[in-house]
Amino acid sequence: MIQDVFTIWWQILLEFLAELYIFCTLIMYGFRRAKKFPLRLFAGIAAIAGAAFGLSFFYYYFGGNVFGRIGVYLVLFALVVCHARLCFAEGIKSVLFGCSFAYAVQNLVYKCFLVFYCAGEHFRLFDGWGTMFGVYYRLMYYAFFIAAAAAAWFLFIRRYVRRLPDSYIDYRLLIASLLVLCITVILCSVEDVHFAGLSFGRENRFENYDVYVLRQTGNIFSVLCCAVVLLLVAKTIVERDLRQEVEYLQHAVRQAERQYEISKDTIDLINVKCHDIKYKLGALLSEGNKPASEAVEDLKSSISIYDTRISTGNKILDVILTEKSLYCEQNGINFSCMADGAKLSFMDDGDLYCLFGNIVDNALEAVGKLPERERRVVNLVVKEKNGVLTVQEENYFSGELKFVDGLPRTTKGDSDYHGFGTRSIRMIVNKYGGAFTAGAKDGVFSLTIVFVPDKDKKLQNK
Repeated sequence: MIQDVFTIWWQILLEFLAELYIFCTLIMYGFRRAKKFPLRLFAGIAAIAGAAFGLSFFYYYFGGNVFGRIGVYLVLFALVVCHARLCFAEGIKSVLFGCSFAYAVQNLVYKCFLVFYCAGEHFRLFDGWGTMFGVYYRLMYYAFFIAAAAAAWFLFIRRYVRRLPDSYIDYRLLIASLLVLCITVILCSVEDVHFAGLSFGRENRFENYDVYVLRQTGNIFSVLCCAVVLLLVAKTIVERDLRQEVEYLQHAVRQAERQYEISKDTIDLINVKCHDIKYKLGALLSEGNKPASEAVEDLKSSISIYDTRISTGNKILDVILTEKSLYCEQNGINFSCMADGAKLSFMDDGDLYCLFGNIVDNALEAVGKLPERERRVVNLVVKEKNGVLTVQEENYFSGELKFVDGLPRTTKGDSDYHGFGTRSIRMIVNKYGGAFTAGAKDGVFSLTIVFVPDKDKKLQNK
């Protein structure tokens, strides 16, 4: 009995878990990792391996029953979902979708192998293996799995996997993931249990041609079901991306309108200052009027607005920050900036403008609500150290700030309309392989973005 349980644990349950983890890795490698990720990963794998050994006893007694088989795989899947939830700083819907996506691909690969293997048994292609059948079977299965996994990656997974991290998973995607789970668990378990009893000599070897055709029909049907569901998931992802692009364009239009208002206010401020300077110069140069020190200082103060130009080494960033600095001058906000803009050359101009425009605009909106002038402070730092580029922003805020999936929830009523700014920041950061974190403590909001520029350049060249 113990030997049979060990065989079930090693060749069935651990093999299933290994395949599922491989596809989970391929699909969720871009997800934001939780703190102490290596410890959580390896400790979780050890715990699940131990739980699988316990389930091997259940499988030994009840694995020949459809419901027992379904129960074992559902428990294993639930454990993998819990483990992924502990390892990644993503919402439960994103993790559940990623694991279900992985399960569907794993089942698709397994069923494709069964189509090939059942055909080989039917045509007696493996009869010459003799006593080495077990070894050759494992080698054949592993080779097929590696080839099929590579094909799944290049033909399907990689086209969508980069769109999953930090993205809003709506209920349609969640329903699709649950549909994947139901199809893969039920069909696989029902077929394996019933056709195992009809096998002759070896599992999936049938003397009756009608049984062979029925088995292959079930395998092909399972393949088609998984393929259809995966295509449905892909279609949903594409639709969601199109919807986000529309939101992004709408946000860009709103941002442009806001930028126009800021530019208009800045021009008005410059015109007022120019008028003041002209008036004061006229007063100072009038006949018999000796310039007073107070008047000279007042004139210097009026001219000081033109010293707000910021030079970072990046023209786009210079324009953004200079304009924001002028806005701060007009509205009594202390804007402190130390930025090495030359290190941001790996980013597209549009992404750079949108990224820093959103960062600074959100900060200005927060401090603009503060009645205390001394708290109207925005600090922005862009620096590189040891090949790592860091963008840090801090500002005061009023009220209570809540976070959902790592993003600050908007304080405005319409979260879809007003919450896209921070989502677009994270989308741009993910595009360049960076990491984004945000937090709030003691009335201070902090935002940190980390890039590895060399890595980002490689990603762009692909």
